[in-house]
Amino acid sequence: MALFLISLIPYLIFTIFKTKKSFHMLQQNFYDDDRRYFKWILTNISKIAYESDILFVLIMCTLFFEIGVTIGAFIILYGIIFINYRKKKVIAKKPLVITARIKRLSFTMFLIYFIMIIPFIVNFSYDNLVYCYLLLGLITYLNYFVVMTANVINKPIEKCVYLHYKHQALRKLKLMNIPVVGITGSYGKTSSKNIINDILNIKLNSFATPKSFNTPYGLINSINNYLDKFNDIFIAEMGAFRIGEIKQNCKIVKPKYGIITSIGEAHLESFGSRENIMKGKFELIESLPKDGLAILNGDDEYQLKYKIKNTCNVLWIGIDNKDVDLYATNIKLSGNGTTFDCVFKGDKKKYTFNTKLLGKHNVYNILAGILLGKELGLSIEELKRGVSSVKTIEHRLELKKYGNINIIDDAYNSNPVGSKMAVEVLGLMDGLKIIVTPGMIELGPKQYELNHKFGEYISKVCDYVILIGEKQTKPIYDGLIDNKFDNKKIFVLNDVRDAFPLMNRLSDKNTYVLLENDLPDLFNE
Repeated sequence: MALFLISLIPYLIFTIFKTKKSFHMLQQNFYDDDRRYFKWILTNISKIAYESDILFVLIMCTLFFEIGVTIGAFIILYGIIFINYRKKKVIAKKPLVITARIKRLSFTMFLIYFIMIIPFIVNFSYDNLVYCYLLLGLITYLNYFVVMTANVINKPIEKCVYLHYKHQALRKLKLMNIPVVGITGSYGKTSSKNIINDILNIKLNSFATPKSFNTPYGLINSINNYLDKFNDIFIAEMGAFRIGEIKQNCKIVKPKYGIITSIGEAHLESFGSRENIMKGKFELIESLPKDGLAILNGDDEYQLKYKIKNTCNVLWIGIDNKDVDLYATNIKLSGNGTTFDCVFKGDKKKYTFNTKLLGKHNVYNILAGILLGKELGLSIEELKRGVSSVKTIEHRLELKKYGNINIIDDAYNSNPVGSKMAVEVLGLMDGLKIIVTPGMIELGPKQYELNHKFGEYISKVCDYVILIGEKQTKPIYDGLIDNKFDNKKIFVLNDVRDAFPLMNRLSDKNTYVLLENDLPDLFNE
């Protein structure tokens, strides 16, 4: 018995690490909301089927050996598997966060494994040892499915926890009675939120949801754990994968002000159509009170043509469209940032603004912040100071240094419009131009077409192209070749980490490298 228990040590260590990986995938897939985790398993079934721990079947070969050999084989086998597993550890863009929910899930997983093991311990017999090992090996091999089962078991508990914290958040917001700004869009939500927060904080004590807390759980967490009595205004980022989710967010935070950054094709696969994306995003505007204010983009044809089912006040921003309430002109980009002039409707005077941020889409975000700030009582001088104080946003056209290379880090961008703008920003730089990208995902039936178009944009700007993932970047490669780009200047890798030594070899004294969309682990090839 003692030797049997000792033999379980390497097995349990490996199982813990594999469970952590499964938890990570479950968390990145929003705890299987809309069956996202299950769909990820089906999409990656061939990779999962060849996990290294399939070697547990080799234990069957010890069936005819002595018990000592069987136990020894089990210990050695899982020791080798664990070492091999650790060697393959991948650096995650978004690592696993050990939340209370993950802890509850861990307890459920412990119970599942305990229930499996305890009968063999209570009724221990060397005659059944091989079958015990086979069962243990099988449930670890099927760990992704076991985690999915544990998640289903925990659903009623999680629902009760959610309702408790939701009511707590609703009470807190009601007592504070501060105005709420809701921000949504197909892309640019987090950038817009951070930009507007920095602008308003010049005069007000503004609070914005941290990181990418844009789900009902994220909003509730932000209110209960971060919002405090000294805040004057609350800026809530709202994400969605299908119709009804923005409305659900609005029922929690009850926004008075609403901003839509864009109507694009991000999450087209889950929404089903661009019309559904429009309806989903405008749930924010249609949830505003009658005395509320919506700020919309006059250069976005989908926002212009949508018939709003609300009588709240609507203000428009633009760059190309001058028939709006505020537009930007004379935009100049450089390696130091962006300068532009602003023109308010009914005011012939131009006001010059400076920002450290790069990209036309950031000008739109700043315009929305200027209009909102003006509505909340900020003067032009305060708005200018606010815009100049806006901090660069991590992984969103963020300028960095990597040795002698200038990095334009746009790793969190993964949509067609933003990717095009990032390439345009790279094109404005004076030096050797390299792009590193795995392409765009979750674009439904248009995924090939849009990535092919992305390759066309890249071909007009870049000197070298480094693609990550041969299969998923095939449309970009085709777009490059179809536009006569030199195939000797295209490099295809399977791991983004291999791109950095390659960048060093390709670079000269003045090199700019655009890191465009670093896919999370669940999309790695």
